[in-house]
Amino acid sequence: MVSCLLPTFSAKQTRLNGQSYYLDPHGNRFPSVSTILNATRPAEQREALMRWRQRVGDDEASRISSTASRRGTGTHKQIERYLKGHTIDCPETVRPYWESLQTVLPAIAEVRLVEGFVFHTDLGYAGKADCVASYEGVPCLCEWKTADRPKASLEYLNDYPLQVAAYWGAVNECYQSYGIELNHAVLVVAIPEMPAQVFWFDQDAIADYWQQWETRVHRFWRRLGGRF
Repeated sequence: MVSCLLPTFSAKQTRLNGQSYYLDPHGNRFPSVSTILNATRPAEQREALMRWRQRVGDDEASRISSTASRRGTGTHKQIERYLKGHTIDCPETVRPYWESLQTVLPAIAEVRLVEGFVFHTDLGYAGKADCVASYEGVPCLCEWKTADRPKASLEYLNDYPLQVAAYWGAVNECYQSYGIELNHAVLVVAIPEMPAQVFWFDQDAIADYWQQWETRVHRFWRRLGGRF
């Protein structure tokens, strides 16, 4: 499955004040995409999350979040093994999401990067990109997610589109000297007992979400009083 892999960058994950950061090989520290999104979450999102935790209770909220995190990690590992051509032995907890992806994975080709660390040194952030490949023949940034039920539109995916834009921008900066210039992205949501949902970002859509992401990054650094 993998063809003409891009070189990978090393990074060390660390925590500061309860937030996630990445250290590049030179010791420079960059906040993760999730750290920036969490720190700049709009008030209405914070209030909605608080109401949900109050409604289900802290213990149940923690259980749901932990379960979602484990299934996401397991699904990512399964996709990584598949894209790298390794033996597939799917755990039962991941199987419903893996089966959902079978309608999408055949359209993935020309894989260049799988679970690779990326840095945007200009804006000041880092993260791990899920995949750089072609989807239905179009080179793009691929992002994998899981959900219990279908999403009506991108508006119901909270900050996922901004994550896509963040990784898209970092990949383009990290690999510009290797001829990488992505103009599209795809967000795939695996759902039990149904085909995965595919949300396509054309050039206009990705540019719009990139602008929103830039605003969130600038807001994050302003609150900290500047880069460090």
